[in-house]
Amino acid sequence: MSFQITDEAAKWYIDEMGLVEGDYVQFFLKIYGGIQTDHPNYFLGLSVGQDGEIGEKLVIDGITFYFTEKDVWFLNEYDMKVVMGKDEVEYQFTEK
Repeated sequence: MSFQITDEAAKWYIDEMGLVEGDYVQFFLKIYGGIQTDHPNYFLGLSVGQDGEIGEKLVIDGITFYFTEKDVWFLNEYDMKVVMGKDEVEYQFTEK
């Protein structure tokens, strides 16, 4: 799997974003601002809802976390793991 989210991190998203079973959380790439990645030119953003063709997904506690087909190329270059930090989630990227 190219991306992972720990159960603790998924619970944080659910609590912080008020998610309910059946919701979708999209990870998307952007050029400026957002969650820093290890890619020198791209940041990560988040949105709630389904938009576009799902390229890769995880379903945890009824919530679908996903990348669209247009952004899934990022997972071909980097593995992403979302873990719970002290107060909020942390993103770990490993270049392939």
